[in-house]
Amino acid sequence: MPKLIVDGIEVEVENGATLLQACEEAGAEIPRFCYHERLSIAGNCRMCLVEVEKSPKPVASCAMPAADGMVVHTKTEQVKRAREGVMEFLLINHPLDCPICDQGGECDLQDQSMAYGVDGSRFHENKRAVEEKYMGPLVKTVMTRCIHCTRCIRFSQEVAGVPELGAIGRGEDMEITTYLEHALTSELSANVVDLCPVGALTFRPFAYTARPWELKKTESIDVMDAVGSNIRVDARGAEVMRILPRLNDEVNEEWISDKTRFVWDGLKTQRLDTPYVRENGKLRPASWDEAFAAIAAKLNGAKPESVAAIAGDLACAESMKALKDLFAALGSPNIDCRQDGAKLDASHRASYIFNATIAGIEDADAILLIGTNPRIEAPIVNARILKRTRMGGVKVGVVGPRADLSYDYDYLGAGPQSLKDLGGFADVLKNAQRPLIVVGQGALARADGAAVLAEAIALAKSVGAVSGEWNGFSVLHTAAARVGGLDLGFVPGAGGRDVAGILDGASKGEISFVYLLGADEIDMAKLGSAFVVYQGTHGDAGAHRADVILPGAAYTEKPATWVNTEGRVQLGRRAVFPPGQAREDWAILRALSAVIGKTLPYDNLEALRAAMAAAAPHFAEVDVAVPAGALPDLPKGELDAAPFESAVKDFYMSNPVARASAVMAECAAGRVAASRIQAAE
Repeated sequence: MPKLIVDGIEVEVENGATLLQACEEAGAEIPRFCYHERLSIAGNCRMCLVEVEKSPKPVASCAMPAADGMVVHTKTEQVKRAREGVMEFLLINHPLDCPICDQGGECDLQDQSMAYGVDGSRFHENKRAVEEKYMGPLVKTVMTRCIHCTRCIRFSQEVAGVPELGAIGRGEDMEITTYLEHALTSELSANVVDLCPVGALTFRPFAYTARPWELKKTESIDVMDAVGSNIRVDARGAEVMRILPRLNDEVNEEWISDKTRFVWDGLKTQRLDTPYVRENGKLRPASWDEAFAAIAAKLNGAKPESVAAIAGDLACAESMKALKDLFAALGSPNIDCRQDGAKLDASHRASYIFNATIAGIEDADAILLIGTNPRIEAPIVNARILKRTRMGGVKVGVVGPRADLSYDYDYLGAGPQSLKDLGGFADVLKNAQRPLIVVGQGALARADGAAVLAEAIALAKSVGAVSGEWNGFSVLHTAAARVGGLDLGFVPGAGGRDVAGILDGASKGEISFVYLLGADEIDMAKLGSAFVVYQGTHGDAGAHRADVILPGAAYTEKPATWVNTEGRVQLGRRAVFPPGQAREDWAILRALSAVIGKTLPYDNLEALRAAMAAAAPHFAEVDVAVPAGALPDLPKGELDAAPFESAVKDFYMSNPVARASAVMAECAAGRVAASRIQAAE
């Protein structure tokens, strides 16, 4: 490893490290605009110039490999003049609109011009102007501000895998634009705004709504999919104003999907903020006491086998634990968190989590996707797979829906029968040191889901995907609540009914009481004449069918626990308080339990979390992907010939919060229009 001296400090860096990285290792601050540690090196802004002894001129540190014996200076007069000159060139055409720029206060150019610039300019020519570009409903452009760092271009190609941005023209006439000025179609497109070091790209839905210094910042967890992306929720008063990514190399690196970022306007529309009770066929506002009394009246004398509970995709672990304990006290085994009907075995944790971990995708040398389209089910996971393919030395195979995944793959078949004959790809898996087999909900949420799961596990074992150091069998979930519910055992007890059984029983009159904990993705028509309690946040399908509505808190409005698809326990934090009379979900269930005479044994969040850790010890290990142990040998069954389908039909409309969002509705409409244009072409 090379050793070099930076400002009199000797440092040792890894082979292949750049001078910029070596300087930062020595504690020197190096300004930059084009360089980003997760993108390829462009070396075109020249702001990172440093002085290297024996070099005839300043060196761009981002593009120069560190070599043994180099002597580098970052604070000399020559470096100072070089950086001032570069800054003067960058500001030749940059408009002086900081007071109205949405990037003001968070702008790299603004900060670095103060630190490394001069107080005036020697250029008096008129500034150039560039026409704005249309990049869709999420990204607003003011391209006159663009300094041609090309971060956005490199991101769209290298991370999103959708090369829709590029440069036209040369010199002063160079412009960044989309292909024929179409909207960006990547599910990760808005990350280009985070990357933009100036105000050329900003958030269209956030435009002119708040300044960064007005906002209270809260670190939390995303629930729009099962990845558990780390986010920062920025709020002003009682309103969420925007959502940004947080750095976590193990989960989402520093990217988030567009749905995660822009769903916040759905948090304040169609909200349930007071209890409702249905009288004479119509819902009317009620007090908490009235709502609880109506529920107690229906439960009083009801047979345990006639009551049931279903947990939805956004339910937190605390609420599912409280609801499970409440129904255990009632003596009912009819509970299920698998709203989509996925055939997952809660008794074997290794059979339902992403054992390889998200970061472990980068270690795989062969990848098989079964019944999943990760681009719309988990864009962050898809970006990791693309990252791995760009490293080389890996092949990807797909059994299931044929889709544009943003990388090349071998298509092996549409349905489960293809798992028995993978052709030449079977040898690819067997010859790999760390094969990765990813099973999606499209393969499990079907009548033969249990048989598909058993077949996939058998395949993983036969090709060597499971060894002492590597477990490549991984289940990719689409619901944030799913793994937590399975960990807590929110599944039917002995003789209990699953979701399909509950709906069938309700339609036949055998189930008379159904408790929906944010469950909106089921067929409400099958609930028949059952008395339905809906506890949730939005006036979605469940609320329309309910006889009693209990308003709960959204994921940004409560401290709560979620377990992501790799089994990592993560804590969300309250950014704002819930509206009106809405309350935290576990607290609602604790209050209800006292009214019906089945008081739950915890009075605060700490006691509830202690009970969760007692039921599943890994709940005490936050931010750690706890290994699940050995894969079970599941009994094989008969496989259906029907092809796999993706579990997510519309990326932008997958849950109640997204369906309440005007921004998501605009994105969904734009996606439909783009599909029609492509079909016509």
